[in-house]
Amino acid sequence: MKTHFEIELDKLKGIIEKMGQLAEGQVSEAVKILLQEPEVAEQKIIKKTESKIDKLDVKIDEICQSIFALQQPVASDLRFIMSAMQISNEIERIGDLSISIVKRAKNIKEKHDLIVKFNIVDISKLVELITAKTNNCFITREGSTIGEIFVLNKDIKNKCDEAIHDIINEMKVNSKAVVSGTNLVIVLKHLERISEHCTNIAEYVYFMVNAKIIKHDKIDDLLSE
Repeated sequence: MKTHFEIELDKLKGIIEKMGQLAEGQVSEAVKILLQEPEVAEQKIIKKTESKIDKLDVKIDEICQSIFALQQPVASDLRFIMSAMQISNEIERIGDLSISIVKRAKNIKEKHDLIVKFNIVDISKLVELITAKTNNCFITREGSTIGEIFVLNKDIKNKCDEAIHDIINEMKVNSKAVVSGTNLVIVLKHLERISEHCTNIAEYVYFMVNAKIIKHDKIDDLLSE
């Protein structure tokens, strides 16, 4: 029979998994709305999901505080609890950014032409992929998945930088593209930030498993382990 402490740890893990799944769904909905014409029903769904994520984030804080107050976790459990608190914050930010993408997408005129011209579909799909891999990373805690997330993040950043550069050049020669171009640049920055939050989660998972901080390590060093 599991102890109360083990039950609380399992509950904590389950809540983070649920938060990650909700955030993954939000990113997918935000990408769908970005790439297509937004529908009111979809916007309501994504906002409702954000409320669920916020409530789960509060629940995680409550559980962690209770464990710290009443238990004496050993090193590995302590790393998990510390990482859980940080991961929940990262997931919450992913949800916030998804909402912001939906709001900005509504202000992009002639959206389809801009999306095709500046390779937004490819970038968006990569962000969906890294979000899914990040959730899997927390569940499986496999080092190979963590390495894949680092590589994906680098690719997303490079593609976002290139697209933003091209959009700015477009706005310089076409004044009609300024409003839509500005909103699209902000959307790209949000997508890039989602990718970075995913990478942060992967770093916390690595710390949880290996008791080693990799924030300033090179990607090649991680992949060679």
